[in-house]
Amino acid sequence: MTEQSSVRTAAVTLAVGALVLVAGCSGGSTASDNASTIVRSTTNIAGAGVVGNDRETVGLCPDMAPMDPTGVEGSIRPVGHSEGITEVPADPMRVVVLDPAALDATCALGVWERVVGASTLNPFFRGDGDQELYLGTGIAEIPTVGTVGAPDIDAIVGLEPDLIIGSDSLGSELYDSLTDIAPTVFTSADDGWKGAFLQSAAALGRGGTAFEELARFSADAQQVGRDVNANQTQASVVRFLPDSIVSDSRSSFAGEVLDEIGVQRPPSQRDAATVVPADDLAGAEGDIVYVRFDGDDGESYGRSVMTSDAWEDLGSAKDGRIFVVNDTVWSGSGVMAARAILADVTNSLNAYVS
Repeated sequence: MTEQSSVRTAAVTLAVGALVLVAGCSGGSTASDNASTIVRSTTNIAGAGVVGNDRETVGLCPDMAPMDPTGVEGSIRPVGHSEGITEVPADPMRVVVLDPAALDATCALGVWERVVGASTLNPFFRGDGDQELYLGTGIAEIPTVGTVGAPDIDAIVGLEPDLIIGSDSLGSELYDSLTDIAPTVFTSADDGWKGAFLQSAAALGRGGTAFEELARFSADAQQVGRDVNANQTQASVVRFLPDSIVSDSRSSFAGEVLDEIGVQRPPSQRDAATVVPADDLAGAEGDIVYVRFDGDDGESYGRSVMTSDAWEDLGSAKDGRIFVVNDTVWSGSGVMAARAILADVTNSLNAYVS
């Protein structure tokens, strides 16, 4: 990627960032979060610029999508999912969410205010409440019902939900326990992030809107790719664990979003995820490098590597083209997380750390 190309696209990059954020939050967003604000306020971690740390946190979720009348049988709606077919309320009012992707879906479809409880991750970038701040301050205040993978059954019972949405990773035994509380739908990881979104949307009675949202996202991703000349840049994506470094493959969530934008990947990251040895960092190199940290321990290890001579010898480090991104977003799943990645790419792909 040439410096001349960076100069040509700089103005477009800043403008498109604002459009992406507005497009991803239409109906309920504020206009205060724009690309120029994000770029100007970027902080620095071990020489890398931090992207998205000033993302707007108020009014991110759009207005509630209308209920889809298709498939309704009286007051219920049969929904197929990984555990079979379950009859759920046609328009559920009290929802418990046990999977981050499903929580993302409640925001994208505008039904998040009907979520009475949700499982909690322990991300590096935390909000003031129990849930993920990238989905906004309202969702951050939704009460926890245990951690992802280990829901609190007693807490769920006390909330008296009329619908529970989880993932098949929770297992059939837990599914049976949950169905004793309320109709339960488990999305399947085998269907990818878009398939999981559609399954959650069907359970929430907004399947038609979900198809429209995915089509709109794809169109926006392709437009961003054209605007920032995405196919001219090979982007490396690496994650610091507490004691190791792994790269993202094209089949990861972030990898699929970058692929849809048209961002190229280094040859070593086009197939399976790989471990990058700390004493041989060639596998982390790219025209631009996106890094994220797995919690506080991941950040501590990342800082130690990113201040080493071997890291500082990378061409991307010398050029100031390494950016830290939100681990919850880039490791996540869902339309809102995907749109946040669009904004991050828009605000960094042709940028340099100052």
